[in-house]
Amino acid sequence: MSLQLDWSNEQQKVDIPEVWIGRLEQLLRIAGEKEGVTGGEVTLTFTDDEEIHKLNLEYRNIDRPTDVLSFAMQDDGVDELNIIFEVESEDEVDPISGMLGDIIISAETALRQSEEYGHSLEREIGFLFVHGFLHLIGYDHQDEASEAEMTAKQEAVLQQAGLSR
Repeated sequence: MSLQLDWSNEQQKVDIPEVWIGRLEQLLRIAGEKEGVTGGEVTLTFTDDEEIHKLNLEYRNIDRPTDVLSFAMQDDGVDELNIIFEVESEDEVDPISGMLGDIIISAETALRQSEEYGHSLEREIGFLFVHGFLHLIGYDHQDEASEAEMTAKQEAVLQQAGLSR
């Protein structure tokens, strides 16, 4: 099984060229290879500030829009999956397969941030997508060390894909 990207654009305020989806698939493949995730599906939704604000309030109790939200499907199931795969096969099998989770990006916020940071919208969306993917597979940035680790991983993936600053 390989990594798959299923996406939808549920906003009309920012143009998301279809050619960028190929770039996001490349980023998913690179990030997956770097993290040893060889299979699974990621759902990506582009939305606007109003909708991501509602989701941020509902799921995180934060009353403002944000740039990206991630909803992992297998937060606590990885150990159980490891046990299942070890019993069924002696071969190495990726324990993370099936649905990895959902990434929701506010295209409006991504556009503003790309302008603030002085880089392309494509790079900003790529950055947010990789950030969301790392959250799906268990990374977080609750302290300086974990934030530095996550940032380094994001930048390495983007640089390999030719989306450096």
